[in-house]
Amino acid sequence: MLLDLREIRGSEAVVERSFPPSAIVNRGESDWVVATPVELKLQIRKDGDKYRLFGQVVTTVRRECCRCLKPFDVPMEMDVDLRYLPQVVNTGESEHEISEDDLATAFYRDYQIDLGDMAREQLQLASPMKPLCREDCLGLCHVCGADRNAVACGCDTAWHDPRLDGLRKLLPEPTDKITEKD
Repeated sequence: MLLDLREIRGSEAVVERSFPPSAIVNRGESDWVVATPVELKLQIRKDGDKYRLFGQVVTTVRRECCRCLKPFDVPMEMDVDLRYLPQVVNTGESEHEISEDDLATAFYRDYQIDLGDMAREQLQLASPMKPLCREDCLGLCHVCGADRNAVACGCDTAWHDPRLDGLRKLLPEPTDKITEKD
């Protein structure tokens, strides 16, 4: 999955590669796995020892819904635009504020760019923090654990502030009968 930059002749090149899902290992950073082959369609522009990679990463990622915990597939088609500089330029100077331009800059070593790492990073950045199988997912009942998308469990799911439990004990028990006073 390495791109050898010495093979690029001229100032522009096109790279189209396909990797099996097993080639993109998540390394435990998140709760997703690649479900289909990863297709890379990139253009490379060379300017001395600087390289600009732009194009698309296309694949399908299997996620777990954060509400109902069921797996679901998400088609991903991401545009990428990254600038690569030699590792020797990365001096790690003192603290400074990161600019938007810094977020699109990466470094290469030994005239090689690991396209697998690049694809993994782009997938991680495009992943939502709270993945949902669908917008109206009801999730699991927090009382009995039933999938509320499949069954209506009838549990009391109203939240009661536990800090007020002491005050609730002072109130009379509610009754079902309403009495009228003359």
